[in-house]
Amino acid sequence: MTEYGDMTLDQYRDALASKQPTPGGGSAAAVALSQGAALAIMVCELTMNKDKWSDGWGASQNTHDIATPLLERGYELATEDAHSFDDVMLAFKMPKETDEQMANRRKAIHTGTLKAAMVPLETAKHALELLETLPALAMTGNGNAVTDVGVAGLLISAACKGALFNVEINLSSLPNDVGIEMRSELVSLREKCRITSREVMHSVHDRMHS
Repeated sequence: MTEYGDMTLDQYRDALASKQPTPGGGSAAAVALSQGAALAIMVCELTMNKDKWSDGWGASQNTHDIATPLLERGYELATEDAHSFDDVMLAFKMPKETDEQMANRRKAIHTGTLKAAMVPLETAKHALELLETLPALAMTGNGNAVTDVGVAGLLISAACKGALFNVEINLSSLPNDVGIEMRSELVSLREKCRITSREVMHSVHDRMHS
Protein backbone atom coordinates (compact mmCIF):
# COMPACT_ATOMS: atom_id res chain seq x y z
CA MET A 1 0.00 0.00 0.00
CA THR A 2 1.38 3.39 -1.00
CA GLU A 3 1.81 5.75 1.93
CA TYR A 4 2.13 9.32 0.71
CA GLY A 5 3.59 10.49 4.00
CA ASP A 6 6.58 8.19 3.43
CA MET A 7 7.40 9.70 0.03
CA THR A 8 9.94 12.41 -0.62
CA LEU A 9 8.56 15.65 -2.02
CA ASP A 10 9.94 14.70 -5.44
CA GLN A 11 8.31 11.26 -5.32
CA TYR A 12 4.95 12.68 -4.31
CA ARG A 13 5.13 15.38 -6.99
CA ASP A 14 5.91 12.79 -9.66
CA ALA A 15 3.12 10.49 -8.47
CA LEU A 16 0.67 13.38 -8.63
CA ALA A 17 1.87 14.35 -12.11
CA SER A 18 1.68 10.82 -13.54
CA LYS A 19 -1.08 9.62 -15.86
CA GLN A 20 -2.41 7.35 -13.12
CA PRO A 21 -5.74 8.56 -11.68
CA THR A 22 -4.43 8.23 -8.12
CA PRO A 23 -3.19 10.15 -6.28
CA GLY A 24 -5.55 12.85 -7.46
CA GLY A 25 -7.32 15.90 -6.15
CA GLY A 26 -8.69 14.26 -3.02
CA SER A 27 -5.25 13.10 -1.96
CA ALA A 28 -3.76 16.49 -2.82
CA ALA A 29 -6.36 18.17 -0.61
CA ALA A 30 -5.49 15.90 2.31
CA VAL A 31 -1.75 16.54 1.87
CA ALA A 32 -2.48 20.28 1.79
CA LEU A 33 -4.26 19.85 5.12
CA SER A 34 -1.18 18.24 6.65
CA GLN A 35 1.11 20.94 5.24
CA GLY A 36 -1.17 23.74 6.42
CA ALA A 37 -1.30 22.19 9.86
CA ALA A 38 2.49 22.03 9.98
CA LEU A 39 2.82 25.71 9.08
CA ALA A 40 0.23 26.69 11.67
CA ILE A 41 2.14 24.74 14.31
CA MET A 42 5.29 26.63 13.37
CA VAL A 43 3.54 29.91 14.18
CA CYS A 44 2.32 28.47 17.47
CA GLU A 45 5.84 27.40 18.40
CA LEU A 46 7.10 30.89 17.62
CA THR A 47 4.44 32.37 19.91
CA MET A 48 4.10 30.14 22.96
CA ASN A 49 6.27 30.80 26.01
CA LYS A 50 7.52 34.08 24.57
CA ASP A 51 6.56 36.96 26.85
CA LYS A 52 6.28 39.46 24.01
CA TRP A 53 3.45 37.40 22.49
CA SER A 54 1.73 36.32 25.72
CA ASP A 55 -1.62 37.58 24.42
CA GLY A 56 -1.42 34.87 21.79
CA TRP A 57 -0.57 31.93 24.01
CA GLY A 58 -4.17 30.79 24.36
CA ALA A 59 -4.92 30.98 20.65
CA SER A 60 -1.64 29.27 19.85
CA GLN A 61 -2.32 26.40 22.23
CA ASN A 62 -5.78 25.92 20.73
CA THR A 63 -4.45 25.83 17.17
CA HIS A 64 -1.54 23.60 18.21
CA ASP A 65 -3.84 21.05 19.86
CA ILE A 66 -6.07 20.78 16.78
CA ALA A 67 -3.28 20.86 14.21
CA THR A 68 -0.90 18.33 15.75
CA PRO A 69 -2.93 15.15 15.03
CA LEU A 70 -3.47 16.37 11.46
CA LEU A 71 0.22 16.19 10.65
CA GLU A 72 -0.20 12.43 10.37
CA ARG A 73 -3.94 12.17 9.74
CA GLY A 74 -3.69 14.31 6.62
CA TYR A 75 -1.29 11.84 5.02
CA GLU A 76 -3.45 8.91 6.13
CA LEU A 77 -6.48 10.53 4.50
CA ALA A 78 -4.47 11.07 1.31
CA THR A 79 -3.76 7.35 1.18
CA GLU A 80 -7.33 6.39 2.08
CA ASP A 81 -8.68 8.72 -0.59
CA ALA A 82 -6.56 7.12 -3.31
CA HIS A 83 -7.44 3.59 -2.28
CA SER A 84 -11.15 4.32 -1.99
CA PHE A 85 -11.12 5.56 -5.59
CA ASP A 86 -9.18 2.48 -6.68
CA ASP A 87 -11.87 0.32 -5.04
CA VAL A 88 -14.59 2.08 -7.04
CA MET A 89 -12.68 1.43 -10.25
CA LEU A 90 -12.40 -2.25 -9.34
CA ALA A 91 -16.16 -2.38 -8.75
CA PHE A 92 -16.80 -1.03 -12.24
CA LYS A 93 -14.72 -3.91 -13.63
CA MET A 94 -16.88 -6.57 -11.96
CA PRO A 95 -18.71 -8.97 -14.30
CA LYS A 96 -22.23 -8.00 -15.45
CA GLU A 97 -23.37 -10.94 -17.53
CA THR A 98 -26.27 -12.03 -15.31
CA ASP A 99 -28.88 -10.20 -13.26
CA GLU A 100 -27.19 -11.33 -10.08
CA GLN A 101 -23.80 -10.13 -11.28
CA MET A 102 -25.26 -6.77 -12.28
CA ALA A 103 -26.93 -6.40 -8.88
CA ASN A 104 -23.70 -7.26 -7.06
CA ARG A 105 -21.75 -4.89 -9.27
CA ARG A 106 -24.22 -2.05 -8.68
CA LYS A 107 -24.12 -2.61 -4.93
CA ALA A 108 -20.30 -2.64 -4.92
CA ILE A 109 -20.19 0.57 -6.95
CA HIS A 110 -22.63 2.33 -4.61
CA THR A 111 -20.83 1.12 -1.49
CA GLY A 112 -17.44 2.07 -2.84
CA THR A 113 -18.60 5.47 -4.08
CA LEU A 114 -20.20 6.29 -0.74
CA LYS A 115 -16.94 5.45 1.03
CA ALA A 116 -15.06 7.53 -1.55
CA ALA A 117 -17.25 10.47 -0.48
CA MET A 118 -16.79 9.84 3.23
CA VAL A 119 -12.99 10.13 3.14
CA PRO A 120 -12.83 13.68 1.69
CA LEU A 121 -15.73 14.65 3.94
CA GLU A 122 -13.50 13.87 6.92
CA THR A 123 -10.70 15.89 5.32
CA ALA A 124 -13.05 18.86 4.92
CA LYS A 125 -14.30 18.66 8.51
CA HIS A 126 -10.78 18.57 9.93
CA ALA A 127 -9.76 21.45 7.68
CA LEU A 128 -12.67 23.62 8.75
CA GLU A 129 -12.06 22.94 12.43
CA LEU A 130 -8.44 24.03 12.07
CA LEU A 131 -9.28 26.97 9.82
CA GLU A 132 -11.65 28.35 12.46
CA THR A 133 -8.74 28.76 14.89
CA LEU A 134 -6.62 30.87 12.56
CA PRO A 135 -8.25 34.32 12.84
CA ALA A 136 -7.35 34.46 16.53
CA LEU A 137 -3.85 33.17 15.81
CA ALA A 138 -3.38 35.82 13.14
CA MET A 139 -4.51 38.60 15.45
CA THR A 140 -2.63 37.57 18.62
CA GLY A 141 0.22 35.25 17.60
CA ASN A 142 3.79 36.20 16.78
CA GLY A 143 3.42 39.25 14.58
CA ASN A 144 6.56 38.39 12.63
CA ALA A 145 4.87 35.20 11.42
CA VAL A 146 1.44 36.56 10.53
CA THR A 147 1.99 35.94 6.81
CA ASP A 148 2.70 32.30 7.67
CA VAL A 149 -0.76 32.16 9.21
CA GLY A 150 -2.04 33.51 5.89
CA VAL A 151 -0.29 30.81 3.88
CA ALA A 152 -1.48 28.15 6.32
CA GLY A 153 -5.00 29.52 5.88
CA LEU A 154 -4.74 29.28 2.10
CA LEU A 155 -3.51 25.69 2.26
CA ILE A 156 -6.15 24.63 4.76
CA SER A 157 -8.91 26.44 2.86
CA ALA A 158 -7.80 24.69 -0.34
CA ALA A 159 -7.87 21.39 1.54
CA CYS A 160 -11.43 22.01 2.67
CA LYS A 161 -12.78 23.29 -0.63
CA GLY A 162 -10.90 20.69 -2.66
CA ALA A 163 -12.12 17.86 -0.48
CA LEU A 164 -15.70 19.11 -0.83
CA PHE A 165 -15.38 18.96 -4.62
CA ASN A 166 -14.62 15.27 -4.22
CA VAL A 167 -17.52 14.71 -1.86
CA GLU A 168 -19.86 16.37 -4.34
CA ILE A 169 -18.68 14.49 -7.43
CA ASN A 170 -19.05 11.15 -5.67
CA LEU A 171 -22.50 11.92 -4.25
CA SER A 172 -23.69 13.15 -7.65
CA SER A 173 -23.20 9.68 -9.09
CA LEU A 174 -25.36 8.03 -6.41
CA PRO A 175 -29.17 7.83 -6.19
CA ASN A 176 -30.67 10.86 -4.45
CA ASP A 177 -31.83 8.76 -1.49
CA VAL A 178 -28.25 7.67 -0.71
CA GLY A 179 -26.05 9.86 1.47
CA ILE A 180 -28.80 12.34 2.32
CA GLU A 181 -27.11 13.52 5.51
CA MET A 182 -23.81 13.95 3.69
CA ARG A 183 -25.48 16.08 1.02
CA SER A 184 -26.79 18.41 3.70
CA GLU A 185 -23.38 18.58 5.40
CA LEU A 186 -21.77 19.43 2.07
CA VAL A 187 -23.78 22.62 1.70
CA SER A 188 -23.16 23.71 5.28
CA LEU A 189 -19.42 22.98 5.21
CA ARG A 190 -18.91 24.83 1.94
CA GLU A 191 -20.58 27.98 3.27
CA LYS A 192 -18.72 27.86 6.59
CA CYS A 193 -15.43 27.40 4.77
CA ARG A 194 -16.14 30.36 2.50
CA ILE A 195 -16.91 32.65 5.43
CA THR A 196 -14.04 31.46 7.60
CA SER A 197 -11.48 31.62 4.78
CA ARG A 198 -12.36 35.25 4.22
CA GLU A 199 -12.16 35.95 7.95
CA VAL A 200 -8.65 34.48 8.10
CA MET A 201 -7.47 36.66 5.21
CA HIS A 202 -9.01 39.79 6.74
CA SER A 203 -7.36 39.03 10.08
CA VAL A 204 -3.97 38.55 8.43
CA HIS A 205 -4.26 41.81 6.46
CA ASP A 206 -5.49 43.73 9.51
CA ARG A 207 -2.56 42.50 11.61
CA MET A 208 -0.06 43.29 8.85
CA HIS A 209 -1.26 46.88 8.68
CA SER A 210 -1.95 47.51 12.36
